[in-house]
Amino acid sequence: MSDQPAPLGSLLRAAPPDRLPEVAAEHLRRHFAAGAVQVLVSDLTGTRLQPLIGDPEPADATTALRCFASQQPGVERAPTGQVRLHLPLTCWGERVGVLRVELPAQPSDDLSERLTADSDDLATAMRAAETATDRYHRARRRGRLTMAAELQWDLLPGRALGDERFLVAGQLEPAYDVRGDHFDWALDGDRLTLTVLNGHGDGMEAALLTSLAVNAMRNARRFGADIIEQAELASDAIHSRYAGTVHAATLLLEIDLVSGGVAAVDAGSPHCLIARGSGIEQVPLEQQLPLGMFAEAHYEIQRFQLEPGDRMLVVSDGVHAATPTGLPRFGESGLLSALRRTRLQPATEAVGTVLRGLREYHGGAEPEDDAVMVCLDWRR
Repeated sequence: MSDQPAPLGSLLRAAPPDRLPEVAAEHLRRHFAAGAVQVLVSDLTGTRLQPLIGDPEPADATTALRCFASQQPGVERAPTGQVRLHLPLTCWGERVGVLRVELPAQPSDDLSERLTADSDDLATAMRAAETATDRYHRARRRGRLTMAAELQWDLLPGRALGDERFLVAGQLEPAYDVRGDHFDWALDGDRLTLTVLNGHGDGMEAALLTSLAVNAMRNARRFGADIIEQAELASDAIHSRYAGTVHAATLLLEIDLVSGGVAAVDAGSPHCLIARGSGIEQVPLEQQLPLGMFAEAHYEIQRFQLEPGDRMLVVSDGVHAATPTGLPRFGESGLLSALRRTRLQPATEAVGTVLRGLREYHGGAEPEDDAVMVCLDWRR
């Protein structure tokens, strides 16, 4: 093992974007005497890890999935006698996958820190490389997306974002056939802007409507506009294109990450709930017109307050109003039970838990509507 291995980050920056896993594996073998190396990425549902390099399937997928879910390193003894180390691949709070490496012996604290830094460099490089190669997109897919779903996934800002102040995560369902439901976010200093949308209609038409709404709000936000102006510009853009025949129910939120104050524009929105302590309450927002329903619509801000340790959840009608085979609405029965099961999970895992509960509620039946869920933990 070299005394002074070359920094992996600099090697990755010089590497072709589609060869990052191989560069990282060679670095680990050369400088840390690593044996087998696997780079695993999460599929679109967040329930399975797909290999980029290494064996087609991990010898023990459970350990890798546990590392992915908990975001904590894991160590076990491999059949070869080597030590098998699992390291989470995480970039700005988003779970990219897991790095699995076999070492000759139990790593020292210093070596563990260096390997953790290398895994962080690899995750960041892979996340950045997604705009330059399809390799990582292909690895995350276990089937072909519909064209509507392709538009929606490509439009997302990511699937999670966080730092020491907060962690926010979102998930689309069904992953391979999502249509009009969507989420967007942007961090600017101590302000996090978050939007959740439920576009009217089916298939490509719903996806195109949502794409127009998201890009209109981004256009306003990137010019410095507040959430009222974002809503009004998006509403005007949709009405100009569709003349009121379709609309996008949208919740726009601006969260002060220092004080926990939240400004909201409820444009016929998805449902917003807060889990505080052992209780879960719906935020009492007064609904205004969905985006695009009328020309020159005007919106007003409403405000509510987060407390340290709060979890805020936003779900679309595809979650809240799901009524498979004559059962009560999921939002009136199964949703609260599913949410209570997430209290010890990070936001990145909680969204999957709730949507798995929704799939179970449907009992194998095809859902009539697509769904989106966003979960925000305020850590102050």
